[in-house]
Amino acid sequence: MTGRVAEIWRHPIKSHSRERIDQAEVTMGKGLPWDRRWAVAHERSCFDVDRPRWQPCNEFSIGSKSPRLQAVSCFTDPAYRSITLSHPDRPDLTIDPDDHDDANKFIQWVMPISNGGRYLPARLVRGDREMTDTDYGSISLINMASHRALEQQMGQSLSPLRWRGNLLVEGLAPWEENDWIGKFLRIGEVELEVRERIARCNATMANPETGEKDANTLAGLRDGFGHTDCGVYLVVQKGGWLKQDAEIEVFL
Repeated sequence: MTGRVAEIWRHPIKSHSRERIDQAEVTMGKGLPWDRRWAVAHERSCFDVDRPRWQPCNEFSIGSKSPRLQAVSCFTDPAYRSITLSHPDRPDLTIDPDDHDDANKFIQWVMPISNGGRYLPARLVRGDREMTDTDYGSISLINMASHRALEQQMGQSLSPLRWRGNLLVEGLAPWEENDWIGKFLRIGEVELEVRERIARCNATMANPETGEKDANTLAGLRDGFGHTDCGVYLVVQKGGWLKQDAEIEVFL
């Protein structure tokens, strides 16, 4: 089946923002520009600001530990290096994430919607590359047909933003993407390797509009389909512009 890119999303601050965009220029081996560019190191994090390398997600404040973070949305202005953050329970905040004072304002802003029973947010940090959940530069793809199959299995409507994917695609068969591992996609002028399936965590149980847990997505996946995966990770092999509505071609 021929798919197409229905929506493109990026998440400038890992687990703390989401923004829909129409297009993005990608380069070989890297993720979307401004996707997971920053992360929030918690009070026990070993992240070294003097040697800012990629670190696994347990070094950061994330949605699986603080579900209310799932409801943070944002608007970025790359020309002015600014991000305006919104949450239903917080006033809007505009910051330059690389500015020390603004970064501290952000930590104070996010504190009330962070889980006090877990490690609290301490520092807004930036690595030497995007802070994806993979130790390689990746772009995530969500098959909307698979998402709808889970909705049917669970008997409830679910926002696809729960998956925090970069590319939401239409026109495929449910779970078709799971057969793509090791294959390649051509999306417009961009070519990408399909590297692996995305194993899911408790963060997907939270409603991205409210930040409240309201769906046991992991049980739904496990009971209905025998796994807890949703989506696949892609690695850019040939750069160019990824655009909304671009068709997807699968090749070996």
